[in-house]
Amino acid sequence: MSAQRAPMAWRNKAVVAALTAAVLVGPGIAQATPQTAPASQGRVAAASITWTLERASNPTADQRTAYDLITKAMNAAVARYNNVSDLGKTITVRYDPGVPTADGNINGTIRFGNRSYMTERTALHEIAHTIGVGTSSGWSRLGGSGTWTGAQATALVKQFDGSGAKLSTGGGHFWPYGLNYENEFSTTAADRHVQIVAAMVRDGL
Repeated sequence: MSAQRAPMAWRNKAVVAALTAAVLVGPGIAQATPQTAPASQGRVAAASITWTLERASNPTADQRTAYDLITKAMNAAVARYNNVSDLGKTITVRYDPGVPTADGNINGTIRFGNRSYMTERTALHEIAHTIGVGTSSGWSRLGGSGTWTGAQATALVKQFDGSGAKLSTGGGHFWPYGLNYENEFSTTAADRHVQIVAAMVRDGL
């Protein structure tokens, strides 16, 4: 009997999620739609990253331009995180011209300032900060020596770059694949960035 109910329960959850997304998306709110594959019977649905953009009620031309750039960057980054990992986070994004670049906090907030940083690369990088890269006690414990010591992320970078590869850490960032600069971005590097962040979480980030 329970086996027969499982598909219906999943369908009900999917309908509720779709309706919730439809209600949330409206004036003043931008949100990425999580992309998930149908769950098989008995499988727990993966978590997902969702985000909202705080908007002024009567935005200036400058704010409208910034909102468009931020929305494009965040939609691309969140879609990549949700396609490549099962990480979950609820993120609030703000446009703050006083921020020289962009920043992310473990409390789930991201601020974008400078136009040149309103890119998918920056959004991916800042999402990692909201998840704990450079901002959590796990980061201090596993990355405080200048090299990431967690087994899973270490094994992954060796898989990508060879047996001598390691994840270096410093200043709240990691490399390779930390996407710390715009010239580091590529489709491969972006996917590997997300995979490494997910492996860091499994390590105890």
